[in-house]
Amino acid sequence: MSDYKKTLCLPETSFPMKANLKQREPETLNLWEEIDVLALMVKANEGNERYTLHDGPPYANGHIHMGTAMNKVLKDIIVKFKNMHGYRAEYVPGWDCHGLPIEHKVAQELKEKGKENLPAVTVRKICRDYATKFMKIQRDEFKRLGVFGTWSNPYLTMLPTYEAATARELGRFMANGSVYRGKKPIHWCICCETALAEAEVEYADHASPSIYVRFPVDDAAFSQKFSVASGKKAYLVIWTTTPWTIPSNMAVAVHPEYEYVLALVQGEVHVVASERLAALQKKFKWQDVEVLAVVTGKDLEGIKARHPFIDRVSPVVLADYVTLDTGTGLVHTAPGHGREDYETGLRYGLEVLSPLDDKGRFLPVVNELAGKTVIEANPEVICILRERGALLAEEKLSHSYPHCWRCKQPVIFRATTQWFISMEKNDLRAKALRAIEKDVRWIPAWGRERIHAMIEHRPDWCISRQRTWGVPIIALICKDCDTAYTNSEWVFSVVDQFEKHPTGCDYWFETPVEKLAPAGLKCPHCGGGAWEKEDDILDVWFDSGTSFAAVLEQRPECTFPADLYLEGTDQHRGWFHSSLLASIGTRARPPYKSVLTHGYVVDGDGRKMSKSLGNVVAPQEIIDKYGAEVLRLWVSAVNYQEDVRISSEILDRLVDAYRRIRNTCRFILGNLSDFSPDKAVPFAEMGPVDRYALDLFRLNFEKVREAYQDFEFHKVFHTLHNLCVTDLSAFYLDVIKDRLYVSGKDSKERRAAQTVIWKTLLTLMQEMAPILCFTAEEVFRSLPEVLRPKGQTVFESRFTFDTEERLDAEERANLKLLPVLRAEVNKAAEPIRKSGTIGHSLDTHVTIYAPDSLLADLKVIGADLRELFIVSKVSLAAAEQAPADAYRSVETEGLAIKVEKASGVKCERCWVYDERTGEAGDFPGTCPRCARILTGVNC
Repeated sequence: MSDYKKTLCLPETSFPMKANLKQREPETLNLWEEIDVLALMVKANEGNERYTLHDGPPYANGHIHMGTAMNKVLKDIIVKFKNMHGYRAEYVPGWDCHGLPIEHKVAQELKEKGKENLPAVTVRKICRDYATKFMKIQRDEFKRLGVFGTWSNPYLTMLPTYEAATARELGRFMANGSVYRGKKPIHWCICCETALAEAEVEYADHASPSIYVRFPVDDAAFSQKFSVASGKKAYLVIWTTTPWTIPSNMAVAVHPEYEYVLALVQGEVHVVASERLAALQKKFKWQDVEVLAVVTGKDLEGIKARHPFIDRVSPVVLADYVTLDTGTGLVHTAPGHGREDYETGLRYGLEVLSPLDDKGRFLPVVNELAGKTVIEANPEVICILRERGALLAEEKLSHSYPHCWRCKQPVIFRATTQWFISMEKNDLRAKALRAIEKDVRWIPAWGRERIHAMIEHRPDWCISRQRTWGVPIIALICKDCDTAYTNSEWVFSVVDQFEKHPTGCDYWFETPVEKLAPAGLKCPHCGGGAWEKEDDILDVWFDSGTSFAAVLEQRPECTFPADLYLEGTDQHRGWFHSSLLASIGTRARPPYKSVLTHGYVVDGDGRKMSKSLGNVVAPQEIIDKYGAEVLRLWVSAVNYQEDVRISSEILDRLVDAYRRIRNTCRFILGNLSDFSPDKAVPFAEMGPVDRYALDLFRLNFEKVREAYQDFEFHKVFHTLHNLCVTDLSAFYLDVIKDRLYVSGKDSKERRAAQTVIWKTLLTLMQEMAPILCFTAEEVFRSLPEVLRPKGQTVFESRFTFDTEERLDAEERANLKLLPVLRAEVNKAAEPIRKSGTIGHSLDTHVTIYAPDSLLADLKVIGADLRELFIVSKVSLAAAEQAPADAYRSVETEGLAIKVEKASGVKCERCWVYDERTGEAGDFPGTCPRCARILTGVNC
């Protein structure tokens, strides 16, 4: 037997089968660093339209987790595909550096060292160092994921230019009259001792004491108005789950249109909602209840009850937020401890009482509870009510209750003096709602309804925080009358100093008030001249929400408004929310054109990740085991708009998918080692299988581009994966393998196949680069230099198919017959192969029995069916000649297929059976085709 292996054109490539990602990825990262890959990628689109994806700043605290990793990879995919599709897109990463989490951590560390009550400037320096440390840690972790960005020049909310921009936006709000200072109830964390924004509040189940209390009515007007109650003791019955707020009660609210009953129980009149009477009678174990009268809430307005244990009147007021699903239909109203209570109090001129300190302890003004926390006060209040005969019932209620996002402890509503941005002044709410509806694309669409509801019903924006590490509220407070001075020219002059100062806002904390205040400044309210600096800082959501002013409007890489904001679904109440209000308030337009949201990362069973469950998966664990490329593939493979699962099983499946894509690239690279562009065969001169394949691949890549544009990256992944596994490996590459290995090196049919796979690889490389960036770069560098696109990196590549490389509709419809027929032949051969009659498909002779119309179509197509089916011989015959044992197609009417052992002798070179094998004396053991090739072989 002769050795013809050396005469075959076998694959040659430096591209390894084993990815070895953990070792190769760092090498690629070093290369990208050396060549400044981001600059090269963007320069390739010089002069083209810009695309701005604005980064929502992660908190500079701790290592990254799977959620932040997914977020950054999604952004990176978008930036890369936008560049690969012709836009100039530069990613400017940012970090949120101010706020409670860092200050809280620093305070803990200082306390452990016995260093408490340090000057504000000292605390701020330690906080700045802490934020810088973790910013650098996270930056390295993000870069390890293959994320491109201006890493040497990110935006940080603690930089002087950023702090000045934030303070300047505050000044603009002050200048247009939107900012005011007042005492209002806000979410307050007694653990962290600060006000909280809506976005800093999380809801969780909480068990609260639920009590029913009666307020005595000692008002002659009641008996006069309702004569049936004359001479009888009367009470208003309320319900609350916050007994500690009873000392702050100022009124009892009823709904103006609801019906209320005067219920006589053991000689005493109790007023409750008519609809609630039956349930309350059972709860209070009332016997022999007589309804004396039915009245409306409007009838009760103005009736004066008495506080159950404090010498104070509690009048009946009207409120349309009163409901009948629980309680008594009468609502305990404490304007100092509830948003709706406060608004009702404003209408009726009620006192806003909140007798608590910052730690949630009662002040001496409440004698019975002085020094006790709100938690400690609950049982005390219940005891007092019981002793006074005011407690009708007591029970525990488990319900959803607001908690602090940082310390996870329950929060309270507490009226304190704070700074606010009005939602009504300058029509901020109405303008924001219009922008949500008309100016922004929300992806997915339900995001529009979610943020619309939040903006529509939110209170005025509380922008002050009682902390040190942040941007100060630029204001002076009169020591004599507490009036605030916020002259806009003066505010902007202070902002200018922030921008010049090496550490920005430290200027405010370092500079004495005498130097800050304008010379001779007198209070416009009382005429006093003694001033002190406001020591509150801005809400960190105002910090990050003004990033459009600090980054989009100032950085040359960006445009305002941004094309896209992309964050988790929680940011409808966070960054998307504050950014919208800040931009509408000073620019009258949203800061973004589109908003895209993703879900949370959960474990394989759909459970939230937590240390207590032991199901936390860290990005570094995945990188250490699989490589960052697999993590990136996972991000692209899932529907990230929902909560996303991750587990070892899921990742293992993706490893298999990755191998298939990699091996497809390797096969193509190996078969291009002797190819060059000048050897390419024009589309019009290709055979039908090649034309069909190239058109099919082009259509697939068009689907990929469309999916990229729609941010449907799971469709990108599945299309590319199916292309590699089904259309390439299982079909075209399988069909042309004989041609690539066996045909003459420079034969037209071989060069045509190489042309198809070369163009396919260039496009595949380019379209997978946004996701599989490391592998795409490796493919690029493994291409023979003559085939490699110009540039130093794959990210400079901008390959597109020629316009004429497209089938018309008629030819495409005809050629679709080829894969259908191939699939039918494989079905017919399978039982023959299983029986052992044949082994390799080349052992077979296939006879196609088909109707005349189908035979005519095959003749017009003119494809090499022997190559298409990878068999030794194909015969065509009329359908009526099909033997009884032939396979009959279910899908194609009239089609029958006979598969049998091929006759002749197996060629030692190509393994095709032929009756004439061995006739060529110069090349023993070869078929006539191989003999002809060997006559002029040059492999």
